[in-house]
Amino acid sequence: MAQHDRRLLRRVRPRRTRGVRGAISVPANTAEHILGATRELLTVMQQRNQFDPDDIAFVLFTATPDLDATFPPEAARLMGWKLVPMICSREIPVPGAMPRCIRVLLTIHTRRSPEEICHVYLGDAERLRPDLAAQ
Repeated sequence: MAQHDRRLLRRVRPRRTRGVRGAISVPANTAEHILGATRELLTVMQQRNQFDPDDIAFVLFTATPDLDATFPPEAARLMGWKLVPMICSREIPVPGAMPRCIRVLLTIHTRRSPEEICHVYLGDAERLRPDLAAQ
């Protein structure tokens, strides 16, 4: 989108709260892998949706039961998201569910429409939502 178009959108379209979904597979249950995968996911979500930490209302993380070496929100704190409200929960252990997976529901204030939101699925997590992973 051209700079002129963005300026026009700022004047015309009000800011709304939108949810941005994301997920990533983690190669191993280590703090290094969990933090690295979470940082990668959040970075791509931020790049594709062009928001600043000040635009974030809150972030909900979930991790599968086999990921317990560290808290995924720690990666966001290390990225400088120190004042963003975050919470982490455990995914329910559904038989046959994808192992070693971190999911994120990030809520942002944005002028983007629901159709303009880019949900991000990386690694094996692309299988969770192939319809959205191709964005």
